[in-house]
Amino acid sequence: MADQKKILRALAGEVQAVPPIWMMRQAGRYLPEYRATRAQAGDFLSLCYNSELAAEVTLQPIRRYGFDAAILFADILLLPQALGADLWFVTGEGPRLSTIGAQADFDRLKPVEAIHETLNPVYDTLRILKRELPSETTLIGFAGAPWTVATYMIAGRGTPDQGPAHALKDENPALFAQVIDRLTEGTIDYLSAQIEAGAEVVKLFDSWAGSLNGADFDRYALEPAKQIIAALKARHPDTPIIAFPRGAGDRYEGFGKATGADCVAVDDAVTPDWVAAHVQKDGCVQGNLASRHMVTGGAELVSETRKVVDALKHGPHIFNLGHGITPDADPENVQLMIDTVRNG
Repeated sequence: MADQKKILRALAGEVQAVPPIWMMRQAGRYLPEYRATRAQAGDFLSLCYNSELAAEVTLQPIRRYGFDAAILFADILLLPQALGADLWFVTGEGPRLSTIGAQADFDRLKPVEAIHETLNPVYDTLRILKRELPSETTLIGFAGAPWTVATYMIAGRGTPDQGPAHALKDENPALFAQVIDRLTEGTIDYLSAQIEAGAEVVKLFDSWAGSLNGADFDRYALEPAKQIIAALKARHPDTPIIAFPRGAGDRYEGFGKATGADCVAVDDAVTPDWVAAHVQKDGCVQGNLASRHMVTGGAELVSETRKVVDALKHGPHIFNLGHGITPDADPENVQLMIDTVRNG
């Protein structure tokens, strides 16, 4: 495996003296070069669908920091838009979508085979990145997991507790199941097309998995991930898949085995020592420095970074944050984190 990229080696189970490193939302508002490119694009969605500019912002943190992976610049809500939902972004507040609250709303959605007409610019971004990235840098594609995407489609926006989605699944389980099934099918096709366009790894973000409990977690977080991963493995058996059921707590244990994921990404609500004992025993893990250290920096950033590296050094590990970097982060703190991981 010595000739493979470091991320791919970790995903194949290799234990490396220095873990590979990338960062969720590494292309984003904390970087001045990103802000300049976004201003050039005009608005967030225009940036996502401008393949040249989306590739540019994906490349910016690679040029600045030399991360071991670049993750496609896009958004998890592009899939529901491709399925026919209205999508727009409100400055300072985030996304807004048309809502699904009744069967008639669902019936207006497009079939899965129609998504690629809208999403072709995303695939073009990947083709550009495949050509432009340094040879040692892994290209990661991604999608939102069905439960998380459904929470936005049902509420029309992000909510603190995903209450509207919980209400629909409890009050109209048949309709809710249709939403999850359509998103599961769409995610399979979307990620498959990303792989065909050049993604070497894909990641499934279930950002709101932590609001599911018991049988609901199995039914709406674990089972769709299992279906998506099985279908992708049938089409692309050599492409590794990272699953991130954020907020899963003790349900992280066994999630990789149950779903077939090659790696489980973990948030910072669980300790690195717990992850080593309960999750890494099954294979590669990704994580899990708290994002706040990218804001506060200093000696605590260094000590906490070392703590993550030391706890997870006995198994396959990809160093990352426990969630995405925030817009108020200091770019100098990112460099300090990288230097600490790579130089001890």
